[in-house]
Amino acid sequence: MLTRIDHVGIACQDLEAKIAFYQSAFGLTVASVEVNEGQGVREAMLHVTDSPAGASYVQLLEPLRPDTPVGRFLARRGEGVHHVGYGVADITTALAAIGATGVRLIDERPRHGSMGASIAFLHPADVGGVLTELVQAPDR
Repeated sequence: MLTRIDHVGIACQDLEAKIAFYQSAFGLTVASVEVNEGQGVREAMLHVTDSPAGASYVQLLEPLRPDTPVGRFLARRGEGVHHVGYGVADITTALAAIGATGVRLIDERPRHGSMGASIAFLHPADVGGVLTELVQAPDR
């Protein structure tokens, strides 16, 4: 069901500074920068690698306001890993199959994600304390 690690989401206070760090330290390139009002973030996807199953990224997340999920995360825990995103071929099928195992779904239906992807989150308490995102890449 899971096809790859799509991305690792990292919460940060200053998106531009973190982009510069990942570019200089690791040689990553920016694939996209966008604002997602629905999730309350400004985000950057930095390309890591390609595989037959799809690309992998580091996703940097800067909150638009302190009262957003990423803003609250930063206030409680500081900068660091926020979530792990896994690629799936069919997000609707994956949600049904995972939900049937008893894992709580934060999103019962997919929503809009980075770079046109369909995404849905799983409850961290049911996934070993890790906020987990399912990602179906857009048809290209």
